[in-house]
Amino acid sequence: MKIRLKWLLLGATVVALGAGGWHTFQSRKQQKQLIEAQQEAQKNRLAVQLAPGDVVTVQNRQLSQGLPISGQTKAVNAAFVKARVAGELLDLQVREGDFVNAGQIVARVDGTEYAARLRQAQQQAQAAKAQVDIAQRSFDNNRSLVDQGFISKTSLEASASTLAAAQASFSAAQAGADVLQKSLDDAVLRAPIAGQVSQRLAQNGERVGVDSRILEIVDVRRLELEATIAVADANQVRIGQSAQLRFDGATNPVAARVVRINPNATLGSRAVMIYLSIASADTLRQGLYAEGLLATGTVSALALPLSAVRTDKPLPYVQAVVNGQVRHMPVTLGMRGALNDQTMVAVTGVPEGTVVLTGGVGPMQVDTEVTLTAGAK
Repeated sequence: MKIRLKWLLLGATVVALGAGGWHTFQSRKQQKQLIEAQQEAQKNRLAVQLAPGDVVTVQNRQLSQGLPISGQTKAVNAAFVKARVAGELLDLQVREGDFVNAGQIVARVDGTEYAARLRQAQQQAQAAKAQVDIAQRSFDNNRSLVDQGFISKTSLEASASTLAAAQASFSAAQAGADVLQKSLDDAVLRAPIAGQVSQRLAQNGERVGVDSRILEIVDVRRLELEATIAVADANQVRIGQSAQLRFDGATNPVAARVVRINPNATLGSRAVMIYLSIASADTLRQGLYAEGLLATGTVSALALPLSAVRTDKPLPYVQAVVNGQVRHMPVTLGMRGALNDQTMVAVTGVPEGTVVLTGGVGPMQVDTEVTLTAGAK
């Protein structure tokens, strides 16, 4: 009985050992299969393809330093057509957007009253001229009589005074006629410059007074930007400095150049007004808002496009490509500048030559494999 129990215990022990060994074998086999599956998945995982525009290299660059400016565009040549005489407005045919030439008749003021006054003044001048003729003949006769001794010199002097008075009256009447002639001419309104009508401020049939605004004409072929800068920055601005301007709705920046600097500071804000000539104004209009950077100098530094620096972590970082994988490298930002119409920023914390993903790629996880296509660097 004791021998049988011993054999039973020995058999149970063998069975237990065999079961434990089998479990260990199966566990190791499963781990090996899992590792092989992970390795196989790692091999089969496709790397992200990067185009040339998806990466940028950290390089030493010459950055343009400058002052931020903003303001509105204004036509260099602009003028209001105003009524020079009072009266009823007639023949106003042009409207906003119409082109006009310099000297073109754009409207008239009813000149009936001025024409009648002119005729009256001309007739008065003719009457004064007749008095001059009479006084001239009387003076000539009296001079002959004085030479013959028939009358005294006093009579001749009186005739001379009468002639002078008649001549003065004629001159005054003629001047009055000239004034009325000018008033009649001023009843015809002409465009002072060539350009487009930007405002129509009166309508036909209205009674307009002297200096009433009728039309505004602007020449949009030449535009300039009026920008204000702080007095502390005014010493950095010079005639001829260039700037890159961006307008609302425009995709490409527009070049501009400082042409004038106002010698006075603006009351209240104590700012200084500067004027920049816009190089190409074919698609621009007066009154557009623009902002940009006025170049005042250059600086050399390791720099990247500002859009390549990510700020979705507590500290700014860049997505660098190291050995074909993405690495998040923290950076310290320095001064900003412009290069080829792009905002750049000086960075420290990454070595020169590091390939960095641009802002258009978006966020990527660390260790993501990437492949640079031909031309990407």
